[in-house]
Formats: sequence, structure tokens, C-alpha cells
Amino acid sequence: MKGLYGQSLALLTDLYQLTMAYGYWKLGLAEREACFHLTFRSNPFHAGYSLACGLHDAVDYLTDLRFDESDVAYLESLKGNDGGPLFEDRGFLDHLRALRFTCDLDAIPEGTPVFPYEPLLRVTGPMLQAQLVETPLLTIVNFQTLIATKASRVCFAAQGEPVLDFGLRRAQGIDGGITASRAAYVGGAEATANVLAGKLFDIPVRGTHAHSWVMAFDDELEAFEQYARVMPNNCVFLVDTYNTLDGVRHAARVGCELKKTGHKLVGIRLDSGDLAYLSIESRKILDDTGLHETTILASNELDEHLIASLKQQGAKITVWGVGTKLATGGDQPALGGVYKLSALKDAEGRWEPRIKRSEQAAKSSVPGIQQVRRYLNASGQFVGDAIYEVGAELGGEVTIISPTDITRRKTFARGTSHEDLLVPILRRGQLVYDRPSLRDIRRRGAEQLAKLHPTIRRLDNPHPYPAGLEERLFELRTRMLLAPLKSGEDEG
Repeated sequence: MKGLYGQSLALLTDLYQLTMAYGYWKLGLAEREACFHLTFRSNPFHAGYSLACGLHDAVDYLTDLRFDESDVAYLESLKGNDGGPLFEDRGFLDHLRALRFTCDLDAIPEGTPVFPYEPLLRVTGPMLQAQLVETPLLTIVNFQTLIATKASRVCFAAQGEPVLDFGLRRAQGIDGGITASRAAYVGGAEATANVLAGKLFDIPVRGTHAHSWVMAFDDELEAFEQYARVMPNNCVFLVDTYNTLDGVRHAARVGCELKKTGHKLVGIRLDSGDLAYLSIESRKILDDTGLHETTILASNELDEHLIASLKQQGAKITVWGVGTKLATGGDQPALGGVYKLSALKDAEGRWEPRIKRSEQAAKSSVPGIQQVRRYLNASGQFVGDAIYEVGAELGGEVTIISPTDITRRKTFARGTSHEDLLVPILRRGQLVYDRPSLRDIRRRGAEQLAKLHPTIRRLDNPHPYPAGLEERLFELRTRMLLAPLKSGEDEG
């Protein structure tokens, strides 16, 4: 990531991460072993699942973490409310200058379906370091998981037809555009219009011309003819600059001429109007002129619901260009992931669970060092997940309980096929994980999603997937939530 942005990203954090780090250092707690988990509380888009994404960039961030001289100088310049230095002890700044990330990182691989309260990442190591990386990890994983999930839903609605990422111009800034293109590809998009993302991530790129090309010529037919002359191997004509069906006729005329030269009209693009009606009429025009192989691509504020509706209406669209509502998340701007302290080592080296309590049950955290076990039936379909404490024996029957609804339970019989989802990524800051290519991650996403029951993937009112706390972890959480507050402790 540092190579992309050309400078240290150590200050890509909230100030309170640094003030807490200073406090830990000042009190001699910087090296105390701590465990944090990155989780989320609800699936976005009212979906039945989320699709994990962002691990690659998270690893890059952690392994590149450095405070350079300009970072330290900036922190030294910050003032407290009394006008004095915010970080009054230069020893702390020297500590940051020498800091290298030496925590362990365990994570669920990208392209894996995940569910609320499951830890996507587990960071274990010195308290100061584990605390310091909260904000950047959330920034990276929240957004990419959101967009990968959106893309997977759009692709589900398209029923196997190609989805193209057209979102760069509407994305939330440069980084939003680049990371959205990566995440959209993980979620199943076939290609992107974002050329820099194509270069950085080896994603196929697609694009031809805009309305301005047509408007630059005296008439539409001439515009198509000239484009075909200069780029005969890349002809997808945007046909709605003036009158859409006349535009289709002009495109068909040029397409017939292209065939004579050994090329073809790859497609036409509809970007406005009644897409169902226009695509049906356009298909007739193309077929009547012998251009049966020419595809119809649509754009114009598409999302999974509109695509599903167009398909129900019999639209003849077979390629879908999705922009704003893919690159931005559309109807949901953020995943809402959180990063919570769940355990601390005591002076004897034993792990002590920690919990955050809240009057809102959904916001109470899960204590202990956690792993996720995914159960599969005989046909390999995912049938449920157990969040359990590392070190717990799960040899017999396993019962899971929803962290938000005690009546929702499921039991897995002894011997049910399973796999543990969090895998070692970093050990003492060193990479121990064989990172897959982006294409392999995309392939994994498709294969993993196919193992969910179709009712869990449906767009509206999905069937709930059984994911919950293993019974003993549920009981630990309940005991800690019900325990008397410590002296001076506030609830909320």
C-alpha cells in the first residue's frame, strides 16, 4: 500500500489510537499481550451473508507499518489543551520511530461467506501495537467487504451474465474507486472500466466511448463510422445520445460494414430510458440485420433489484454495467464492523477474557480468543457456523446459540464434517500465509457462495444462516454480562 500512495500510512488512524498508545507506553502496559477481534453486527443490504474482502491490503498495511521522520515531527508538533506538547515524553516518539508490527494475525481468507459476530481478523500481541492498528484495519476490511458483498448480489441477480464495474467516476475518492474495483472483482464482476485498477490488480478492463464522442461529430452515424474506422476491434456503441432506436439502427448499419472487413459490432449500450422495452426493440433491429452475435449492454443506475426486475420483464440485456450503486454500496454506505478487545494476559501468562457491555444487546461484545468452525453436510453444503473459544474441545455434539436471540439454536452431531475458518497469516509480524492471486480469490468466492443454500442468497427476505456462539462461549458471555459491575465501571 505504501508503494501506491508514495508515503507512510502510519498516521492513517484516529487520534485516540495514538493517545491510548501513549497511555499504555507511559504506564508500562505497551508490551502486555492482548487479543482483539474485528467483527460486524449485521449483514449489509438486508442480505443473508457477507463476503470477506480486504485481507491482502490489511496484510500490506501491517507489514509496511512505519512511522517516518515526518510522521514523528508532526506528532511532536501537536498541542494539548494547556498549550503544551500533547505527547510530552520524547521517549514515546522514539518508540514509534522504532516500531515494527510484531503481532500475530489470524484471518478468514478473502472470498469466504461470513456472518454477524464472526471474527474476520484476530490480532494477538503487544497491547500498544494491537490497539494502534484498529482504525486502518476497519477502514480496509469494512469497505472492501461491503463492496464485495454488493457485487456478489448484483452477479446473483444477473444469473451468470457478465457484470462490469463502471463505478470509478461516482466512487468516494481515488482510493474508494481503486479498492471498490478490486472488491467488485472479488465479488464476481468480470471486468472494470478503471484502468489503474486493471494495471494494479490485473483485472480485465472494458470501455469504448461516451456521449461526447457522438456529440463531437455532425451526426450519430458519422460518429459510429469514425469510431469503427479507428478502433474496429473495440466497437460497443452508446446508442442513446439522441433517439435510442435510431441510434440502434445507425449502429446496426455500421455493424454490417464491420462484418465485411472481418470485424464485428461487439455490442450496443443502453444508458437511459425504459431499458426493458428498448432492449427488446433493439434486439429485433439487430437480429433483422443479421447481427445476432451483437450483445446488448445496459447501464444507468443499476443494482441487483433493478437487474432482477429487468430479467423478469424479459429484457434482452446480456451484459450489465453497474456503477454508482456498486462502487459506493448504494443503499448502505458502510458495513459497520467493529474491533474489540476480547482478552488480556495476566502476570502469570494466563488469558483473561474481556467484554464490552451495552444496554443494546447487539452491541455487547464476545469475550475470549475466538475461532469459527463451519459445518458441512454430506454434499458439501454449508449448514452452520460455531464461534468458539480457542482451546475448547469440540469432539462431541456442538450446540450454537444466537448471540441476540436465545431461542435460536442448532446442534451439530458428533462427526459432522467441518473446517476452521481463521488461518494463520502473520506470526510475530512475519508473513506465513501463501497469498492467493486475485483471480484465485474471485474463484474461491464463487465456489464458496455456491455452497450456501439458494434461499440464503436470495435478494429479499433471505433465509437466516445458522451462525452463533458455541454453548460454553455463550454461557461465558452471559455470565460476564450479568456479573456485578466493578467499582467505578459504567455500563453503556
